[in-house]
Amino acid sequence: MAYSFLSRFRVKPEREGDFIALAKQMEGLVDREPGTLAFKFFRLGEPGMFAVYESFVDEDADRAHMETDHGKPLIEQMIGCMDGSYERELLYDLEAAR
Repeated sequence: MAYSFLSRFRVKPEREGDFIALAKQMEGLVDREPGTLAFKFFRLGEPGMFAVYESFVDEDADRAHMETDHGKPLIEQMIGCMDGSYERELLYDLEAAR
Protein backbone atom coordinates (compact mmCIF):
# COMPACT_ATOMS: atom_id res chain seq x y z
CA MET A 1 0.00 0.00 0.00
CA ALA A 2 1.32 3.44 -0.93
CA TYR A 3 1.77 6.28 1.55
CA SER A 4 -0.52 8.93 0.05
CA PHE A 5 -2.10 12.14 1.28
CA LEU A 6 -3.76 15.37 0.31
CA SER A 7 -2.59 18.58 1.97
CA ARG A 8 -4.76 21.71 1.91
CA PHE A 9 -3.52 25.21 2.72
CA ARG A 10 -4.07 28.91 2.15
CA VAL A 11 -1.54 31.07 0.30
CA LYS A 12 -1.10 34.77 1.04
CA PRO A 13 -2.77 36.75 -1.77
CA GLU A 14 0.37 38.75 -2.51
CA ARG A 15 2.43 35.52 -2.75
CA GLU A 16 0.20 33.44 -5.06
CA GLY A 17 2.35 34.08 -8.14
CA ASP A 18 5.50 33.14 -6.24
CA PHE A 19 3.85 30.02 -4.86
CA ILE A 20 2.60 28.84 -8.26
CA ALA A 21 6.08 29.27 -9.78
CA LEU A 22 7.63 27.30 -6.91
CA ALA A 23 4.97 24.57 -7.13
CA LYS A 24 5.61 24.10 -10.86
CA GLN A 25 9.32 23.92 -10.19
CA MET A 26 8.77 21.30 -7.49
CA GLU A 27 6.51 19.22 -9.76
CA GLY A 28 9.30 19.16 -12.33
CA LEU A 29 11.89 17.88 -9.86
CA VAL A 30 10.17 15.07 -7.97
CA ASP A 31 10.48 12.57 -10.81
CA ARG A 32 14.18 12.42 -9.86
CA GLU A 33 13.28 11.12 -6.41
CA PRO A 34 13.22 7.35 -5.91
CA GLY A 35 10.08 6.26 -4.15
CA THR A 36 7.86 9.09 -5.43
CA LEU A 37 4.74 7.72 -7.12
CA ALA A 38 2.74 10.92 -7.71
CA PHE A 39 3.04 14.61 -6.91
CA LYS A 40 0.64 17.32 -8.16
CA PHE A 41 -0.52 20.75 -6.96
CA PHE A 42 -4.07 22.07 -7.42
CA ARG A 43 -5.92 25.33 -6.93
CA LEU A 44 -9.13 24.79 -4.92
CA GLY A 45 -12.50 26.50 -5.40
CA GLU A 46 -12.13 28.86 -2.45
CA PRO A 47 -9.95 31.88 -3.29
CA GLY A 48 -6.41 31.53 -1.98
CA MET A 49 -6.78 27.82 -1.24
CA PHE A 50 -4.48 25.21 -2.75
CA ALA A 51 -3.81 21.50 -2.32
CA VAL A 52 -1.09 19.03 -3.14
CA TYR A 53 -1.59 15.32 -3.75
CA GLU A 54 1.48 13.29 -2.84
CA SER A 55 2.04 9.55 -3.04
CA PHE A 56 5.18 7.64 -2.08
CA VAL A 57 6.13 3.99 -1.81
CA ASP A 58 6.29 4.43 1.96
CA GLU A 59 6.64 7.00 4.74
CA ASP A 60 10.45 6.88 4.51
CA ALA A 61 10.28 8.02 0.87
CA ASP A 62 8.15 11.00 1.97
CA ARG A 63 10.72 11.93 4.61
CA ALA A 64 13.52 11.61 2.04
CA HIS A 65 11.56 13.89 -0.32
CA MET A 66 11.44 16.58 2.36
CA GLU A 67 15.22 16.45 2.80
CA THR A 68 16.52 16.43 -0.80
CA ASP A 69 19.08 19.06 -1.74
CA HIS A 70 16.79 20.36 -4.49
CA GLY A 71 13.53 20.10 -2.53
CA LYS A 72 14.33 21.37 0.95
CA PRO A 73 14.95 25.03 -0.08
CA LEU A 74 11.87 25.00 -2.34
CA ILE A 75 9.69 23.63 0.45
CA GLU A 76 10.93 26.34 2.82
CA GLN A 77 10.11 29.04 0.25
CA MET A 78 6.66 27.54 -0.37
CA ILE A 79 5.88 27.47 3.35
CA GLY A 80 6.86 31.15 3.43
CA CYS A 81 4.07 31.82 0.91
CA MET A 82 1.43 30.12 3.07
CA ASP A 83 -1.01 31.98 5.27
CA GLY A 84 -0.96 29.68 8.29
CA SER A 85 -0.23 25.98 8.31
CA TYR A 86 -1.48 23.08 6.21
CA GLU A 87 -3.85 20.23 6.89
CA ARG A 88 -2.73 16.78 5.78
CA GLU A 89 -5.28 14.06 5.17
CA LEU A 90 -3.97 10.52 4.71
CA LEU A 91 -5.53 8.51 1.90
CA TYR A 92 -6.03 4.76 2.13
CA ASP A 93 -6.54 2.18 -0.61
CA LEU A 94 -10.10 0.92 -0.72
CA GLU A 95 -8.96 -2.61 0.12
CA ALA A 96 -6.74 -1.58 3.01
CA ALA A 97 -7.80 -2.31 6.56
CA ARG A 98 -7.84 0.80 8.74
